[in-house]
Amino acid sequence: MIEIQQNRKISACVICPSVIGQEGSLSEENRLEEAVGLALAIKLEVLYSETLRMREIKPSTFFGKGFIEKMKPIIAEKELELMVIDARISPIQQRNLEKELKLKVIDRTALILEIFGERAQTREGALQVELAHLTYQRSRLVRSWTHLERQRGGAGFLGGPGETQIELDRRIIDDKIVKIKKELEKVKKTREIQRGARRKVPYPIVALVGYTNAGKSTLFNYLSQSNVMAADMLFATLDPTMRKITLPKGSEVILSDTVGFISDLPHELVMAFRATLEEVLNADIVLHVRDIANPDTISQRDDVLKVLDNLGLKDIRYAQNYIEVLNKIDLLEENELISWKNKTLNANNNVLVSAFNGTGCGELLKLIEDKLTSEFIECKVSVSASDGKMAAWLYNNGKVVDAESDSDVVVYTVHISADNLSRLNKMATGSNLIVIRK
Repeated sequence: MIEIQQNRKISACVICPSVIGQEGSLSEENRLEEAVGLALAIKLEVLYSETLRMREIKPSTFFGKGFIEKMKPIIAEKELELMVIDARISPIQQRNLEKELKLKVIDRTALILEIFGERAQTREGALQVELAHLTYQRSRLVRSWTHLERQRGGAGFLGGPGETQIELDRRIIDDKIVKIKKELEKVKKTREIQRGARRKVPYPIVALVGYTNAGKSTLFNYLSQSNVMAADMLFATLDPTMRKITLPKGSEVILSDTVGFISDLPHELVMAFRATLEEVLNADIVLHVRDIANPDTISQRDDVLKVLDNLGLKDIRYAQNYIEVLNKIDLLEENELISWKNKTLNANNNVLVSAFNGTGCGELLKLIEDKLTSEFIECKVSVSASDGKMAAWLYNNGKVVDAESDSDVVVYTVHISADNLSRLNKMATGSNLIVIRK
């Protein structure tokens, strides 16, 4: 972890390597801007940043000798304390660079872990971040610290004679990982119980996903009239938040805000936050919030879809329960907005909105409602006013949209699935219950 003293910013430089022939999904300019944004997210003082085009990666120091020599006077002049490399570097490369440049070096994974460590608010979030940290640290015990190479004696379960410090440290980390995984398993079971309770109510789940800083939390706040932290900042939201919202025709759903995705999201974090992201796997509707004012919006969309694919949502983009929320239209020029409107003219799975001022949010709620009811059959059911059991069954297994009383009979208008309609017809046989398809 980076130790940041109170009221003192660490001076840092951000280097964004671009290996010729291995360019990523984002443009070089936006990759550098994103990397600097990540550094600013943990209040580093970025005094120097650069995109470096490279022919190859050096196994020992990652960068070539020329670049290292170029950086030495810059580091001295600006009194830099930290170098952030927007790539994954090996422990050996990290150690050698720190020796050569005489400053702390961290890679993209470590930087994102720092942000997550600072932002996690709930017990679950803290556990997930700690698990990711430990998994990352375990592979990095080959560092410049000499105590890791010393041997130590031991007895019993603490290790036999001659066990090296590095073996001891690895075993301590392994024990911590096992303990955290057990705690997270308890969290997972609690979540499953909560989901089961929600299914009995039942409220459909609408999960927000998207690239970090796409405007998910701003949209969440607008739709639910909440005040979840929403800032122009990468990874403003880490811990999942849920609120009940009402759709135009009166039905209610649970809206769930989730952690933002990012290009090259470290594997440790995808695995660690799987418990949180399972909310997306169980969602009735997936809202993919996109920042269409960002020049790299297509690349960002593909990065999010890739993570969802890894979680088990294969080809979610073509699913009936998937909606693309094309956000930040308030930042578009008039000609850009017209272009986007033309692109989405005949699409039935996306909607243009501004979460900032609410434009298009009414259409979004209507689209969610249409998606949720598209697979349901509307019918009228006549039930004896004294038959409380049947009335309860209708409320638990369908969506009652109207109830009209007529002497001793209540006529319910219900939206119901084909399976439940079949059950209902069987229950109606031989009784005074009449089911009328509409």
